[in-house]
This record gives sequence, C-alpha cells and structure tokens, in this order.
Amino acid sequence: MINFEGNPLIEKTVKFSLNIIEFCELLDQNKKYVISRQLLRSGTSIGANSFEAQNPSSKKDFVNKIKIAAKELEETKYWLFLCKHAKSYPFNDELEKQIIEIGKIIYKILSTSLKQESQENI
Repeated sequence: MINFEGNPLIEKTVKFSLNIIEFCELLDQNKKYVISRQLLRSGTSIGANSFEAQNPSSKKDFVNKIKIAAKELEETKYWLFLCKHAKSYPFNDELEKQIIEIGKIIYKILSTSLKQESQENI
C-alpha cells in the first residue's frame, strides 16, 4: 500500500475521491446518472492529477498537473453547486467543506510554484 502520510494534498484528495465515489453511488441510486458521471470524473481527477504531480518530469510538468487539478476542482465545485441547489438532488455538506480545503492547498501550491518560477526567470 502506498503511504500518503505527510502529504496533505494527497491525503485530502484521496479521502475526497473515496467520498465522491460514495456520493455518486447515492446519485445513481436516485437515478441522477448524468450529474453522477460528471461529478465522479471531475472529483476523482483532482486526486489523480495531484498524485501524478508527485513524480513530475520537470517543474513545468508539476505546475501543469496542479493546474489541471485546479480546473477539475472548479468543475467539481460546479456539479456540487448544482446538487446543492437542485430540489430533487441529495447533497453532502462534508464534500463542500473538503473541496474548499483542497482548493486552498492547490491554489497555495500554484501561487508558490508560479512565484518561484517567475523569480527563476529574473
């Protein structure tokens, strides 16, 4: 088994992905297949890209993977927003809290990486 301890981004995205899988199973039970598929894809992609960024071929590759994770994060927020505001859909407050935490980490990583990148180009 892979050890994720000490890497908050990976720990949180794996936990979030597992929770998204459970939530999407609930959506499927309620026959909300379209949103379920979109949410499952984008929600688990955050962790997949973050995980892939842990073994980059270059700094640029690392930043690109984190940027993709950020885009998937924003898409996931959109699908969760729809679930929250659609009367006939279930919603999970914990997923909303988790996505906000993950976003803070991802955007901090991006900010720091881009700042370092610009300082290296001076």
